[in-house]
Amino acid sequence: MKRILVVGNGPAAHRLTDRLGALGHDGPVTVLGAEPHPAYQRTLLGSVIGGDLPPSALTLSAPPPGVQVRTGVRVVAIDRARRQVRCADGAVYGYDTLVLATGARPTGDLHTLDDGARPVRGRVAVVGGGVLGVETATALRRRGHRVVLAHGGPYPMHRHLDEVAGQLVAARLESCGIELRLGAYVPPSDTLGADTVLRCTGTVPDTAPAREAGLAVRHGTGSVVVDDRLRTSDPSIRAIGACAGTPDQAGSMAQAETLATLLAGGEARYVPVPPLLRPRVPGLDIASVGTWGWPGAGPATGPDEVVTFSDPARGRYARIEIRGERIARAVLVGLPEGIAAVGQLSATGRPVPADRLALLLGGRAEEPGDDPAAMADEAVLCHCNNVSKGTVVRAWQDGARELTALAAATRATTGCGGCAETVRAVCAALRVPEEVG
Repeated sequence: MKRILVVGNGPAAHRLTDRLGALGHDGPVTVLGAEPHPAYQRTLLGSVIGGDLPPSALTLSAPPPGVQVRTGVRVVAIDRARRQVRCADGAVYGYDTLVLATGARPTGDLHTLDDGARPVRGRVAVVGGGVLGVETATALRRRGHRVVLAHGGPYPMHRHLDEVAGQLVAARLESCGIELRLGAYVPPSDTLGADTVLRCTGTVPDTAPAREAGLAVRHGTGSVVVDDRLRTSDPSIRAIGACAGTPDQAGSMAQAETLATLLAGGEARYVPVPPLLRPRVPGLDIASVGTWGWPGAGPATGPDEVVTFSDPARGRYARIEIRGERIARAVLVGLPEGIAAVGQLSATGRPVPADRLALLLGGRAEEPGDDPAAMADEAVLCHCNNVSKGTVVRAWQDGARELTALAAATRATTGCGGCAETVRAVCAALRVPEEVG
């Protein structure tokens, strides 16, 4: 039986092993995680440091039977000729297929579960106004801290929002009592008048083992080069997640599912879709599809159509760029129904409905035949917590009939909340046969 060795124990690795088990893979699978904790949801770290969630709430489900997970293991070398991985403690692991799921390494202070649990005192300076910085600042403010957010861009999350959306977010942060220091220059930490300084300055793909093993790495992004079967320049080594260039969790999950199908003997190809981000800013629904904020960040060719909607008095705004009747880029603020619909269209690659305004204000993104009851059990409903439809169905059958009970049982909807409408639809489909009977 072929040995699968996975380096990395984050959500992408967790999804890979979960799907391998569901697909009936019966060969040995070993996972090596550098941190001492079981797999957990890293995107919710801001909620931990803000006190909204305990660290234990981030832990993902146990791996399927037959998967061995070894935590606190740091890989130091890959021997491609012998197909072996050597670790810092001297242990050596052999493989037939090696999967790199090493994620990204931080350039700041908040990246691991231990970072999220660190004590925070007094006035807090958050340096870096990307998604993590904004989420951390708002979480700490809700906790009662005085917060200053220092960011080198012209507005918060400038790499994910256009100027109008960014200004709406800035106004929301200030209305919450967060002091903003914006501009091309971020002042030194010791001039921010803070008792605690948290640097949320981003991440870079963690590709050190891949580089040292001589695998091809992209210039610029620094991520491992993979093809549509997730193969690196060495066919016996695959890569998924942030180390393979996926900037969002949905893309990482799609890569994991594709690779699981391939390793279980099936046929699949990974087709990238525009990254979808759902920053958590209480009181302000936000979504960003694609990349914004610097020259060349958009699609290689210009859009065929641009749809804009602006309602500044109510904090609502949208800009959607359409190419070939499909979404190329989009940014939405204060439009929860539109965000859900645009997210569905982006994830599935389906054409945009003719009534663009209805789409933004509450129209469904579904096509004829879309039926929650027909969704496969392995379909992921909640990407933040890697919750499948099957998990939700089992919780519903065990008595969790309302959204709050399902959230408590499965943690679906407790991340960005973007899956709530889909979870409700699945529950409604489950009730129909029961009511008919």
